[in-house]
Amino acid sequence: MKRIRTYQAGLLSLSLLLSGMFSSCTNDDPPKPYGVLPSADQLEWQKMEYYMFIHFGPNTFTDVEWGNGKEDPKVFNPTDVDCRQWAATAKAAGMKGIILTAKHHDGFCLWPSEYSTHTVRESLWKDGKGDLLKELSEACKEYGLKFGVYLSPWDQNHPAYGTPEYNQIFANTLTEVLSNYGPIFEQWFDGANGEHEGGKKQVYDWKMFHDIVYKNQPHAIIFSDVGPGCRWMGNERGVAGETNWSRLNIEGFGPGKAAPPTDTLNIGNVHGAAWVPAETDVSIRPGWFFSPSTNDKVKSIDQLMDIYYTSVGRNSNLLLNVPPDRRGRIHANDSTRLMEFHKEIESIFSNDLSKGATVKASKTRANSSKYAASNLLDDNYDSYWTTDDDVLTASLEIDLGQAKSFNRLVLQEYIPLGQRVAKFNVEYLNGDKWEEVAQATTIGYKRILRFPTITTQKLRINIQSSLACPILNKVGLFAAPEKLSSPVVMRNKEGVVSIACATPEPVIYYTTDGSEPTTSSKVYKGEFKLSEGGTVKALATIDKGKNQSEVVSVVYDIAPVLWSVVSPVADNLSFIVDGNPNSYVAVKDNTPVVIDLGSKLNLKGFSYDPLKSETANNVYKYNLYTSLDGKTWTKVQSNAAFNNIKNNPIKQNVLFDKAVEAKFLKFEPLQTTASSKDYIVAELGVITK
Repeated sequence: MKRIRTYQAGLLSLSLLLSGMFSSCTNDDPPKPYGVLPSADQLEWQKMEYYMFIHFGPNTFTDVEWGNGKEDPKVFNPTDVDCRQWAATAKAAGMKGIILTAKHHDGFCLWPSEYSTHTVRESLWKDGKGDLLKELSEACKEYGLKFGVYLSPWDQNHPAYGTPEYNQIFANTLTEVLSNYGPIFEQWFDGANGEHEGGKKQVYDWKMFHDIVYKNQPHAIIFSDVGPGCRWMGNERGVAGETNWSRLNIEGFGPGKAAPPTDTLNIGNVHGAAWVPAETDVSIRPGWFFSPSTNDKVKSIDQLMDIYYTSVGRNSNLLLNVPPDRRGRIHANDSTRLMEFHKEIESIFSNDLSKGATVKASKTRANSSKYAASNLLDDNYDSYWTTDDDVLTASLEIDLGQAKSFNRLVLQEYIPLGQRVAKFNVEYLNGDKWEEVAQATTIGYKRILRFPTITTQKLRINIQSSLACPILNKVGLFAAPEKLSSPVVMRNKEGVVSIACATPEPVIYYTTDGSEPTTSSKVYKGEFKLSEGGTVKALATIDKGKNQSEVVSVVYDIAPVLWSVVSPVADNLSFIVDGNPNSYVAVKDNTPVVIDLGSKLNLKGFSYDPLKSETANNVYKYNLYTSLDGKTWTKVQSNAAFNNIKNNPIKQNVLFDKAVEAKFLKFEPLQTTASSKDYIVAELGVITK
């Protein structure tokens, strides 16, 4: 009997062993993490998606992008600062936080720092008793927003900058900010370092700076070109890479000029050694600081939606700059546009057409309900669909139950286990045939695909390449309204204005006096002349005015009708004065450009259009001369700089200290944004109004 019991016990043990072996073969356990992973703080940061940047300081009052630190602090004197208005606006716009430029490159501190004499304490604002950081941090807390700070290590005012002592001074400044204003969700750094001619250089002690951040704010995300918390994605236009890995190789690189190439920052590294997701920073206006001249240049809803799709929709967070005006309030034009932008996002993404659908997968991990495709349609972030470890391609078929029309697809990867998908496409059932509607590469935290409206009952997502078994935790389908294209206004060299619209056969209404166009305004029936300048505003309509585009506004000065480039002599140099900012020329060997204006003009300033590319060799520093006869020259701009033009290559308007009469202009480059000897000019213009 004892032997029988022993034998039966042996069979039972063998059975349990085999059962355990079979269970492990089913691969019912969760997938193992792949590659480097986000920290818990990075994951929470990514879930914020969209928050506000605020540039505010002396530059707000001097109408420049980069101050030089020599400004009288008394110039900072906002008349009606209201940080609660900033926070209320951000909250109503759907933003999750605010990052304030507490200290920009000029060194001016928006709090009464013990380590500087260039602060709000020395300003006229509140008789030197104000503290912007205190007011904004309290406003953010009141409105349930997270608070972040930008502190530029470059300081053009502090006398110790450029010496070994400065790093400790900046470290003390960091400690002062990070220990006095409550929780900080993001510490924003850049690598600017004595960019002006003859400017002092500082060898920054980044390790010390980072250690101070983590000591005082252990949960803060540190931003720079190379993180380590999140990275700049290579431009200030709001466009992350269509391929965007959250991984990056940072060893041997640093912020500023030591950063990886901008195309690498834009797309990341597929096998990068560190998790450094992208943050897209862009301004709602052409520049970062408020200027009265840009009140009519606030980005349109269409432009902001494009930015949303190329930032949040491409695995990046969106940091949208909204600069307060000289009162210390967000301007009505900006706040109105933010509300319209938020309404547009809500109207599109509040109605998920995949609700109630069924999803089936070609492969499911261990055929287990724990990893079923139906998890893609719930609202639990931590439930997901995945495959067995050795399955790197799979398909998901969504059955909507009935034919529906849509043109947006949202996908999310479960990034706590790594970023994996490298290529996929989307097909829809058209009759009895599957037809491709979109293809893409990476997904990451969130991917939003745009495509022409389709009507179908079934959609198929094909994972074509994945670095490890794919893991998705969300899919959504949405319908964005097909919008009427905004009109495009152009003026040629002769001063002739044309207005076009991509939407077929619209009715276009326009004005030339700066007033808002309505359906009672003049109807555009053909080209018209505006050689002396003016403000053209245009509106396109269809359906007898029921469907209207956004209003576009373009300001023109005197047209270059009589102008010619007299030096140097080369092909295509006429592009510089053809009135078209989209045509450009590379001027050889850094040769100055001389323009004959055709007649004497009273000039208040001039303008330079660069090529709108961060990699172009645009002009950074320059001299500008004027002349009445083309022989005797007066220098009106000496060793001047188009600040930040490498990262934000937009039209530069420069006002002179006093008006000057001239018939000739000479534009002499001194330094460019790249290493080539051939510099780029798209257009040179004058300011006479």
